[in-house]
Parts: sequence; structure tokens; C-alpha cells
Amino acid sequence: MRTALSIAGSDSSGGAGIQADIKTMTANGVYAMTAITALTAQNTTGVTGIMEVTPEFLAQQLDSIFTDIRPDAVKIGMVSSSALIQVIAEKLKEYKAENIVVDPVMVATSGSKLISDDAIETLKTCLMPLSSILTPNIPEAEVLAEMKVETEEEMILAAKKISETFHCAVLCKGGHQLNDANDLLYRDGEYKWFHGKRIQNSNTHGTGCTLSSAIASNLAKGYSMDESVKRAKDYISEALEAMLDLGKGSGPMKHCFNITGKYVTCVNDDSKEEEA
Repeated sequence: MRTALSIAGSDSSGGAGIQADIKTMTANGVYAMTAITALTAQNTTGVTGIMEVTPEFLAQQLDSIFTDIRPDAVKIGMVSSSALIQVIAEKLKEYKAENIVVDPVMVATSGSKLISDDAIETLKTCLMPLSSILTPNIPEAEVLAEMKVETEEEMILAAKKISETFHCAVLCKGGHQLNDANDLLYRDGEYKWFHGKRIQNSNTHGTGCTLSSAIASNLAKGYSMDESVKRAKDYISEALEAMLDLGKGSGPMKHCFNITGKYVTCVNDDSKEEEA
């Protein structure tokens, strides 16, 4: 069985971060492993607290994983401090990790800031040059490319600048009133649009985490970069179409929409089993 590692923060409400990554990797047919960078107290309405692990403990987690069950792909999400980013970069180089997907998480769907300013610079200098693909949304692309992104042409230019700066593929995700559901993959000097369909679902908590984990899962299974992105986009569209509705704010998606069988049945009011 192919394996994938998520290095990210824990989301206590289960819709994003480590929890979303485990669900996504499992639903995409790979064995999921985790190295937790921080615990967060959050729900669908926002983040109320963040408690980081120590750099030493993060290093222990990564050593334990790479020396036993080596991951075929690595997804990196929320890392909020420079010291933790440096540990991750050192360990990825030490173990010669492959298929590294970096989701430069800076702001939660709810608008809460998740990373310090100095950590952004460390992310750019230490970690992004190691990545196979970066998956910024529009605000993140603006930070990384140091430019405003308000048109399709500016999306292309920003993705080009980021790709040439960090020497990796870049998936610039549409949204924020620009090219919603349409993502741009820039790599090797060329770009390709991946067109999605607009799904009227306000429950989008963890979409970035889910997409990057799905890409990592498909890279782990041996798919090409283009095919991994396509399969990941198809997966997230179906997870949104499942229309799960939980919480008082921007709720989670139904990551396991396609899991069926006797272990997912529940008992209804008439004490008969029905499919969950």
C-alpha cells in the first residue's frame, strides 16, 4: 500500500488540518501518517487558540516516521513558526523525501491568521525550494509573488514568478471573487487551466487542506503531476456536492462520501439499519 505523510496542525472540529488530511488520504487509497505541528482550538466559526509543539518533538515525530514506514509523498500544511519550518526542511533533506506538496497555509477559511510574519520568510527560504508543488490561494499567491492578483493574466504571472523563484510546480487556486473553481497549474515554463464547476455550498472549511492532501495521495500512487491535480479536483468537487451541513459557520466537507458497506450503517428511529 502506498503511503503519505501530513505535516500540519490539528483541527479540533475535524474539518481541516491533520483530520481532513487523514480522511482525504484514506478516501484516496493511501495509508495516512501524521506529524503534528500544533494543536488548535477551532470550529467552523474560527480559531480561538494555537499551541505549538516544540521543534525537538516535531523532529522526533519525523524521525519515527521516516525510519520505519517511509512516505511515498509528503503534504505540508499549517506550520506557524520559523523553528518548526527549519526542522521540517532539515528532516526532508536528511531523508531525501519525494513528492513534497506544500500548502502555504497563512489564513484559515474563517479569516483567522495562522502564521507569523517571520515564519513566512523562513517558509520561502527553507521549505518552498524543496517542494514538488505549491498550492497557494489568491491571497497567498499575492504574498509569495509580491504583487496584486485581480485578473486571469495576473494569476498566470504570479504563478510564473512563484514557480521560477522556488523552482517547482505551482497550482494557483481560483476563488476570492477571481476564477472561482478554476485553478492554474504552472510548471516547466508552461501553464494549464483546470476548470471546475461552481458548487453552491457555503461549507468549505478545509478545502485547501483537502486538495493538497488529495494531490499528495495521487502522487504517492504514481500519477503524473497533471493527473494528480485533475483527480484531486474531481475528488474535492464530489466531496462538496455531497452537501454535508454541520456547524454554525463554514462547515466541513463530506470527505468520505464514497465509503459504503456494512461498517458505515447506522440505526434509524425504527431500529432498522440504513446506509449512513
